[in-house]
Order: sequence, then structure tokens, then C-alpha cells
Amino acid sequence: MNQRRLLQIAVALAGLVPVTAGALGAFAPDIMRLGGTASALTHLSYLSGLLLGIGLVFWSLIPTIERQSRPMALLTAIVVLGGLARLLLAARLGVWSLSVTLPLVMELGVTPLLCLWQRSVSRLTPTGLRSP
Repeated sequence: MNQRRLLQIAVALAGLVPVTAGALGAFAPDIMRLGGTASALTHLSYLSGLLLGIGLVFWSLIPTIERQSRPMALLTAIVVLGGLARLLLAARLGVWSLSVTLPLVMELGVTPLLCLWQRSVSRLTPTGLRSP
């Protein structure tokens, strides 16, 4: 299996995280045991919708992943910025549960690695040609 196909599979699988978490947070916050004031819950719902959208946009890049360096980099920057905000608050509050650290791994580890991999694949693929 070639690098392009492996990257497509990896992005599809990694995209399950924001799509699932975003959908659950937006439409079923009780399942995720998220609580707070009504205002906090509406904010959570909005941010979860953004997360869902980010995952869907990542998925939209899959068919021509080798030509998607710019949108991949932009999405990665958005995710990393969110991860850094999460990291700063977690450090300030001293909260390092799995529900904090696992998203940080995705935001500050997996997503940037996928972006670097995409750049590598884009250099291997002739510009304008679709790989098999």
C-alpha cells in the first residue's frame, strides 16, 4: 500500500475523534457527562459544533489529500491553537485526567504529525496528477 493511501486511511480514522466528540458534545452532552450553567452548555454546544466541522473538513480533504497542503496546514494550526489553550488551562488548574490528556495527544501530537506526513506525500506526488 502506498503512502498516499495510508495517509488517507490515517486521516479517516483520526477524523473519527473530532466528528464523534463534536457530534456528541453538540447533540448529546449528557452522554459525555458534561454539565454546567445554561450559558456554559450553549457555549459547549457551539464549540462542539466547531469541532464537528473541523473533523468534517479534514474528511473532505481525503480524496485528494496529496494536493491539500494549505488547508491541512490551516486546520492543523487551528487544532494546535486549541490544544495549546487546553494545555495552558490544564496546567493552571492542575487537571491531567484522561479526558484532558487524550485530546492533547490528538491536538498537539497526532494532528501535527498527520500534517507533516501530508507534506511528505505531497512532495512525492507530481503536481496536478492524481495518484491511483
